Amino acid sequence: MRRWRVWKAAAPTIVTGTVLCFMLAACAGKGDRRPDGGAEPVDGPSNIGLSAADVVDAVPRQEPRARYGNHSPYEVFGRKYYVMPTADGYVERGIASWYGTKFHGRRTSSGEPYDMHLATAAHKTLPLPTYAEVTNLENGRRVVVKINDRGPFKDDRIIDLSYGAALRLGMTGKGTARVEVRAIDTAGLQLADSRDPAGTYLQAGAFGQRAGAEALVGRLKRASLQPVTIDDGGNLFRVWLGPFDSTVEIERVIQRAIELGFERPHRVTR
Repeated sequence: MRRWRVWKAAAPTIVTGTVLCFMLAACAGKGDRRPDGGAEPVDGPSNIGLSAADVVDAVPRQEPRARYGNHSPYEVFGRKYYVMPTADGYVERGIASWYGTKFHGRRTSSGEPYDMHLATAAHKTLPLPTYAEVTNLENGRRVVVKINDRGPFKDDRIIDLSYGAALRLGMTGKGTARVEVRAIDTAGLQLADSRDPAGTYLQAGAFGQRAGAEALVGRLKRASLQPVTIDDGGNLFRVWLGPFDSTVEIERVIQRAIELGFERPHRVTR
């Protein structure tokens, strides 16, 4: 696993400020019930056969603070939370939980769509976004996540992991695990860019026989997922969507493919 330099200092003290109620629908269900008292739908795992090996680490990079989700203080279920001015020095141990299908495709507190198959997380007070390395203290497994959401709003939990991140840590069956969360120092790392390399494709499948690839192409076209082509490698027929040159467009197509029941496409560059 690629290792990133992480801060090892003690966690900073949370600061206070002017009282301001702030609540986004994306984080409303990270407790037992919604603020209006209504019951939340049942959460659950992915139904596309995702394995831990399919979930890649989030790639830490410099990013400006999200436009949404950083208001401080904000209030949830009658309790005020104060967003940290910086993630520098943050390290904490405690209980992690995970969230999945109930929030898949909904907006996170930062405004990004929640994709349960990516390595992301929710935290009550770290700035959005923050990149962090999470270690399962019960089995030693690690994952790098992008914290882009708010929660979990339960006193005994410090972080809510995406289903994919929880899968990497081997905690989806149990539901919770004792973890260590360390903020990653992104100083000097690559600046965020909304563009992708020209000619970026999404591979939707690969087959040893052309007939299998053609069948998938037909399904994708009927689902209005286009443009779609077959890359003929001789002994391997790969089904590609694209090309795309926008990260936003790529994420939209990935999310749409998952919602329609296709396996999660992954990026390839010609």
